[in-house]
Amino acid sequence: MATLVFFHAHPDDEAIATAGTMFKASQAGHRVVLVVATGGELGEVFEDVLKDGETLGQRRQAEVHQAGTILGIHRVEFLGYRDSGMAGEATNDDPDSFWQADVETASEQLAEILQQELAKVLTIYDPHGGYGHPDHIQVHRVGAAAAAKAGIAKVYWATMNRDQIQRQMAAQNAAEALLDEERRERASADDFGMPEAEITHAIDVSDVLEVKRSAMEAHASQITPESFFLDMDAENFALAFGTEWYVAAHLRDGSAQLPSETDQLPGETAWQSQQRFYSDLLLP
Repeated sequence: MATLVFFHAHPDDEAIATAGTMFKASQAGHRVVLVVATGGELGEVFEDVLKDGETLGQRRQAEVHQAGTILGIHRVEFLGYRDSGMAGEATNDDPDSFWQADVETASEQLAEILQQELAKVLTIYDPHGGYGHPDHIQVHRVGAAAAAKAGIAKVYWATMNRDQIQRQMAAQNAAEALLDEERRERASADDFGMPEAEITHAIDVSDVLEVKRSAMEAHASQITPESFFLDMDAENFALAFGTEWYVAAHLRDGSAQLPSETDQLPGETAWQSQQRFYSDLLLP
């Protein structure tokens, strides 16, 4: 058994991107630690959500602890930075924001947790933070630096399968499209997720989707029943969230042995062979 640390930008990111993997790891007997960079103070504020005197940051921190209980997470830590807001917003310049954080200082904070936990695995985001959010990009930068300081050999980038999402969008007509136009344009960008050919791990979490959905629901201040995430029927929810995608950063230096054509099963693509080859490598 080993300790896996998942580093996320805001409360609710863990539920959306890696909840199934975290829950499966915990169920398998591993110690799962969640580190969150910010309090998510700049999320949407819906009417009648906050109690009198309660801030959004306070509510979202409470929600991540609730989601952590659902997912079997053993420890939740916050680095204490402020939410930077979306790219291009004035809040990116807030000196207390995570985007403005000194990478050396922030990575020391995370490295201390990694060393305390004797972590074997660290999960961060891909280099463009999945979709270009400043805090997500900073998670990649700080996480990579912390892994180097703490000597973490296995570092994974949580990402999205760009090609699969684009195939799903192409298969939908305008009347049944799950994504609004803004989301569709974002998913078509070159800095959205990673190409399928570069993804090393496709973790099937379809058998724990109810747990993942419950973790999302715990973030009720941001993920309402009418939200894009929870408004899907069961079939489309499984299509969107039944697989969690990762790139093993430690396999990108060319030192790892990738499957050869002779390793492929009849009718299997090289990418499918690679997923099968690495299917059990995310967990130590």
